[in-house]
Amino acid sequence: MRKTKKKQKHYYSGKKKRHTLKTQVIASSTGSILSIRTGKGKTHDFKLFKESKESKRVSDKAVLADSGYQGIAKICPNATIPHKRKMNIPLTSEQKQDNHTLSSKRIMVEMINAKIKVFKIVKYPYRNRRKRFGLRMNLICGIINLDNKQVNGGFWDGLNE
Repeated sequence: MRKTKKKQKHYYSGKKKRHTLKTQVIASSTGSILSIRTGKGKTHDFKLFKESKESKRVSDKAVLADSGYQGIAKICPNATIPHKRKMNIPLTSEQKQDNHTLSSKRIMVEMINAKIKVFKIVKYPYRNRRKRFGLRMNLICGIINLDNKQVNGGFWDGLNE
């Protein structure tokens, strides 16, 4: 196997059947982006989280994660993930209500994801150098954080004093 083929193999996502890059965004409930982590497309979301420093920082805080983070309760006791139905056993109405409540709390994260997709770096295939992908994602997240501060008034209030 050639050297380039070996390198590309790490970025091949079997789920999407293409070479991908993965981005993990950790956001607060106020809508500001706290941390960003990038990885190879083959890496699982939860593995990316476990390898990061953020897993140790958020261990005592309340974490609202999606269903890709099964087992996060071992690292973060205050973590909440949606209930998954088991084979031939549907969710109860109470579990459905819990999932609905969780998704309504997680809406801020989904709005941040939508703001990142406006920049088209995640939406379309990334055709530039892989080493610079993390830098560009950090810049985009910085712009989004700055925009959120301007909308909330915190940025301009500090300048007027």
